[in-house]
Amino acid sequence: METRTIPRLTRDVSVVGLGTWQLGADWGDVDPDDARATLEAAHDAGVTFYDTADVYGDGRSERFVGAFAADHADVFVATKMGRRVDQTVENYSAENFDAWNARSRENLGTEKLDLVQLHCPPDPVYTNPAVYDALDEMVGDGRIAAYGVSVETCAQALEAIAHPHVATVQIILNCFRLKPLEQVLPQAAANGVGIIVRVPLASGLLSGRYDEHTQFAADDHRNFNRRGESFDVGETFSGVPFEVGLTAVAELGQLLSPDQSLAQFALRWVIDQPGVSTVIPGARNPEQARQNAAAADQPPLSEEQLGGVREVYDRHIRQHVHDKW
Repeated sequence: METRTIPRLTRDVSVVGLGTWQLGADWGDVDPDDARATLEAAHDAGVTFYDTADVYGDGRSERFVGAFAADHADVFVATKMGRRVDQTVENYSAENFDAWNARSRENLGTEKLDLVQLHCPPDPVYTNPAVYDALDEMVGDGRIAAYGVSVETCAQALEAIAHPHVATVQIILNCFRLKPLEQVLPQAAANGVGIIVRVPLASGLLSGRYDEHTQFAADDHRNFNRRGESFDVGETFSGVPFEVGLTAVAELGQLLSPDQSLAQFALRWVIDQPGVSTVIPGARNPEQARQNAAAADQPPLSEEQLGGVREVYDRHIRQHVHDKW
């Protein structure tokens, strides 16, 4: 699989990674054997970048990934911290960082974490020098190799990029979320900051598998968080109303090349954006993992296809998301 270099990370990463939220919680139950099979299938397809978080299943995802990574020396693990507590600025302290870091190292079974990301903290955290000082100290002490941030908004991303030791920014970017193309990706590239793209399939909307009759399980965030009841609504269907998304998906389907699935089209669109380091679609079974990884083998989209995505976005999606994130 193609790899791309993140200058501030001094590390190459597979252009398609694997997000493991689905293997922890908020998507329904996942059997441990199925989780391991999914991780292995992604690796067999060339994936070496795995993203997890301490909050996914309250550490369940980290433990799955840690046990898997112990058997594969080429695997790079990015985890996240901060969402297991009330989202106040005071909770993003050096003392809490130490405790969260110790727990993640235990879950992942390692003495040093490859990459730790602040997990979509409150706005003032991004501008607090003490936060970056504490993270720098953790790097100096050998507890983490590098750190980054996961963000909800483009403004947060731009603030983080301005700090000299932030190695990566994780952000939502997909056919329904085009705003990061305007400033975030160019600024990240200019500063050597890696861009990790999450929610590339808009919580499955861009897979093309759903219709107006689709029902999601009670413990699936696509059921309980459609209006942001539990966390930022932008994490569920990228903030696009479900019915609007279905209309847009039908039009995007007309842009596909022969023998190309909508999911592979949507992932290839992300890969083709200048400045993207890796895209981390989730998967709940081995076949999904293999199909997602295969997007890296797709040829780049044509100018007509890229323009078609923009047209669909402007006509159906922009009014719902562009000024919010």
